[in-house]
Parts: sequence; structure tokens; C-alpha cells
Amino acid sequence: MGHGGTSASIAVELICTLIYAAAILGYTLMGLLSSRNYKSWPLYRYLCWYAGCTCAVIVIIGPFAAAAHSDFRIHMIGHLLLGMLGPLLMAIAAPVTLLLRSLPVSRARGLSSFLRSPYPALVCHPIVAALLNTGGLWLLYTTPLYTWMHQYTAVNLLVHLHILLAGYVFTISMLYIDPVAHRYGYVYRAIVAIIAAALHGMLSKYIYIHPPAGIPAGDAETGAMWMYYGGDLVQLIIIGLFCYRWYRDARPRKLVVSTALDS
Repeated sequence: MGHGGTSASIAVELICTLIYAAAILGYTLMGLLSSRNYKSWPLYRYLCWYAGCTCAVIVIIGPFAAAAHSDFRIHMIGHLLLGMLGPLLMAIAAPVTLLLRSLPVSRARGLSSFLRSPYPALVCHPIVAALLNTGGLWLLYTTPLYTWMHQYTAVNLLVHLHILLAGYVFTISMLYIDPVAHRYGYVYRAIVAIIAAALHGMLSKYIYIHPPAGIPAGDAETGAMWMYYGGDLVQLIIIGLFCYRWYRDARPRKLVVSTALDS
């Protein structure tokens, strides 16, 4: 790698480190600020945000990211961290709700209006989110895009950014933890989630048989197994949270019956 490539790598690592630090510090400050006007922000949400951001950054920069360039097995573990586990943890942290709690009323209303506008509503539609997430992975592993991302820094960053954002959008379109423009029914979202999970599993099997160019067969098989079983594990967590929220919203409410004796 030439001097220009080295300089670009240093710049990327510096920028990503600053973004990571800003995300951690910003979330912490928002939590402290909102706790002055509302009840204290739960500790587990702080921890989920910190862990989710860490899952993302170690895949993009640092020793793990460097090893993923030459080892498909590590690359696939990175895919699970960046595109599935990290977004899930970040979604559980409810950053939009925290931001709304932290902003002045006028700005919070402005943000709420934007979240109800057509573009966020379209992107967060379950089918669109599934296409962006799973469809993006099919495009990555069945076209020369996988090779290009290891040859060009800009492509590498764009691919990683897409995987992170698509994973996050898909997760929040399944689990309505933060406010959304339109809430689709549980059955509808369950059908989309099942189809997306099936396509993810099919892709892992395709990679097992037809690995990307330049990937040794043994590495491809191990990486595909990581994708298949690791993906199933994260999806089971999402399914568990999904079913819990479905049960919570569908269970009968206790009725308080007033009688003359109560008065």
C-alpha cells in the first residue's frame, strides 16, 4: 500500500474514532439532560448503546477490521456484529426517544413532524427495510462488489455504512421501540420477518456453495456457517422481543368494576 493509501487509512480511522466518541458522549449527555425533566433513563439502555456502537466501530477500524480484509471467516463475524447484533443493541437503546426527551419542545415537535414525513415512513416500511437489508447482502456477495470493497476505501466505507444503517432500519421496522410514522400489524411484520430470515439463510447456503471470488472453499464454508447459525441466534433474540411486545399489547386489560361498596 502506498503513502496515499496509508494516509487515507489513518484519516478514516481518525474520523471513525471521533464519530464513535461523539456517539457515546452525545448519548450520555442526552441521558443526563433528559433525566432532569423526566425519570432517569434506564441503565440498560446506556449499556446497549455503548455495546452497539462498539460492535460497529471494531468492524470498521482497528485490528479486527484489518484481519477481516484477508480472512472471510472474520469478515462474516464482522457482518453479524455490524449488520445484526450492533443494530439490535442500538435499537433497544431507543436513541430517538431519548433525543425527543432531550430537545426543547419546539424542536422535538419539528423532529416528530420529520419522522412522520413520507421519506422516513417509506424507508421504515417493513418490506422496504427488508429489501434494503437482505437485498443489500445478496448484492454484496453475488456481485463483484465484495471484491471492490476490499480494493477501494470509499467503497469499503459505503458498504459498511449501508450494512449498519440497513440493519438498524430493519430492526426498528420490526420492533417499535422508538416512535415511527406508521405502525403495521404484528401479523404483517411477522410475515416480512419470516421471509427476510429465509432469504438470509438461503444466502448463507449460496455462499457455502458459491463463495465470492478469491475466497478459499474452506473459509467460505466456515464463514457461511457463521452467517447461518449466528444470524439465527440474533434473529431468535429479535423474535423473542417481538413476541413479548405482541403479548404485552394483546393481553386483556384488567377491568376495575366499581360497586356501591367501593364508594
